[in-house]
Amino acid sequence: MGERFTVVEVLRRQTDSRGDHPLLVCDDDRLSYADAERRSAKLARGIVALGAGKGTHVGLLYPNGADLVIGTLAAARIGAVVVPFSTFATAPELREQLIHSDVAILLAANSYRSNDFRQRITDVRDDAPLLRHVLLNREPDDACDERQLHALEADVEGCDPLSIIYTSGSTGTPKGVVHTHAALLEHQRNLNAIRGLTADDKLFCNSPFFWIGGFAFGLLATLVAGATLVCSNATDAADTLDLLEAERPTVTNGFVTGIAHLARHRSIHTRNLSSMRRGNLYPIMAPEVRPADPELRHNMLGMTEAGSVVLLSGDESDQPEHRRGSFGKPAPGFEARVDEDGELCIRGPYVMAGYYKHSREECFDADGWFPTGDLVRVDADGFYYFLGRRSSLIKTAGANVAPAEVEKAIARVTGATAHVFGIPDRDRGQAVVAVLATDADIDEAALRHELKRELSAYKIPRRIVAIPPADIPLRSSGKVDMQRLAAVLDG
Repeated sequence: MGERFTVVEVLRRQTDSRGDHPLLVCDDDRLSYADAERRSAKLARGIVALGAGKGTHVGLLYPNGADLVIGTLAAARIGAVVVPFSTFATAPELREQLIHSDVAILLAANSYRSNDFRQRITDVRDDAPLLRHVLLNREPDDACDERQLHALEADVEGCDPLSIIYTSGSTGTPKGVVHTHAALLEHQRNLNAIRGLTADDKLFCNSPFFWIGGFAFGLLATLVAGATLVCSNATDAADTLDLLEAERPTVTNGFVTGIAHLARHRSIHTRNLSSMRRGNLYPIMAPEVRPADPELRHNMLGMTEAGSVVLLSGDESDQPEHRRGSFGKPAPGFEARVDEDGELCIRGPYVMAGYYKHSREECFDADGWFPTGDLVRVDADGFYYFLGRRSSLIKTAGANVAPAEVEKAIARVTGATAHVFGIPDRDRGQAVVAVLATDADIDEAALRHELKRELSAYKIPRRIVAIPPADIPLRSSGKVDMQRLAAVLDG
């Protein structure tokens, strides 16, 4: 990997060649490459005056927008380690991550929507002994001179840590994943080539920039390409649709559930969204490029430990029926193997440097393989198919059941989203059960009969419960809280 492939080098190169070109458009925020260079340099001088330097951990607590982008660039250009925190985090979660991450300087918004960050930080600050400075909606004095800033920038190398990104914690306590400058930037350059993201593109991304999808596959990918990143924090779908019509993004990426309110808006059929012709946010893309069946388009598998996407395909056309549910193939730079239990293992230069405060032996095996926890299968043509998480694998009567397979079968039969998991069973070890997110009444016996055409008998849920979608319990990350969902069966 390139010794000088760093965030500041990429930012300077883009500023020199296209300084007036927009880097970010987020609602009313407009940030050109030249603006980003100038404002991040000013903030960098300010945090240097507070004692920041190479290796200092700088925390960011902002929603998507210019503040988060400028904070990221400012910290990265002096060799500080960027630690973005989730705006979804509860007070206990924020406290735990502030302490664990050893953040010395925290840049944060006063509040966001219903979250009072000022009070939340006040409540936990005394528990974080290394946290020396908290700046809420303000920048420090610009007291460092240009020579000192340039000296710090010149000392940053590609092998230096760029970020600690916390996992969403959907299957356990969030872990701090360490990535270097060169690993993240080179990986995004390779991914850009596959998905065709160029300097002429505008990328609409609805993934939070504090998680790896938004941070790397969104923000850093845009920076590497010299493209424009479009995002929105608007609560009114009409405002976001206005933005999309005005900015005309060409590529989309993110999570489909996050744009459901846009697709349902009463004005959606009168909107000109024809510019969006590539990506995965199908419900709001140009009608002629939407798939008739999304399961016949390659999906992508990403993870924090892999620096964003690890399985994908550049082919955005409908696939043959035998390739239904494909997640493509490993991205360049990744070796992949499937162990005897079906778990995907990866290694290569773009895999994380490790978990913060964990030994290498706790992260990788003796040969450098990282066990992802994802269960997959591979077809004869080398295409991968996601079957679920190892931790969620249901062991029933001596057989293994992947919840994702059962969930997809139920969706095909009912059209409803299902959450499948195992519960203790005296005779079988675990019993397969399903909770359907639907307002409709479910005839359990009829549904199980229908599923016999889709699944082996041992995979068919022994209990099926339907509850309204609004009653599905969620974690602070926005993902389903499976422990609380299981309690529905006891209610």
